[in-house]
Amino acid sequence: MDDESIPHGSPQYWDALAATFDDEPDHGLRDPAVRGAWVDRLLSWLPPGRAAILDAGCGTGSLSVLLAALGHEVIGIDWSPAMIVQAQTKAAVSGQPVIFTVMDAANPQFPSRRFDVILCRHVLWALPEPAATLHRWADLLAPGGRLLLIEGYWHTGGGLHAAEIVNALPPGLTNVRVENLNGEPLLWGGVVSDERYAVIADR
Repeated sequence: MDDESIPHGSPQYWDALAATFDDEPDHGLRDPAVRGAWVDRLLSWLPPGRAAILDAGCGTGSLSVLLAALGHEVIGIDWSPAMIVQAQTKAAVSGQPVIFTVMDAANPQFPSRRFDVILCRHVLWALPEPAATLHRWADLLAPGGRLLLIEGYWHTGGGLHAAEIVNALPPGLTNVRVENLNGEPLLWGGVVSDERYAVIADR
């Protein structure tokens, strides 16, 4: 299969990447130092107590498994069946009770106010209507819930600038803040020069 001939906004594109997706340090989190850096960051972002978390566009489930290990109730969704298979295997090996299911992250099929946290890492940029997606995600947040978006704008020209996401957030979200992540090489397994950040907003 020629990956370049398939649009990145399709399940087939991500299916083709699933087998080697975890080779990237920030995807597989195989290096204990990288994994530890993500644990520290997640702890700094998440609200106190056990949370119901949706990992939207979970890929191979690395962050979902970390969140479950921290004691949270986690559901991971991705529209790539091959990614979900990898994620289910990872959860089984780690002994973490994460629920993974094939579902379009842009339009999750859950009741309103179902989640305390919705996490999305490097997925929003690939969705066709980011603003409409953010409105749907905000509707899934319980009162006091948190939207956590880890995104970037890369040297390839792909991605979203932080200001684009902030401007697209629904008006009902508050305490909006942007944290710069490109100066934290441990998160990525090395030094990066492109734009990496997190946008955090509360309902």
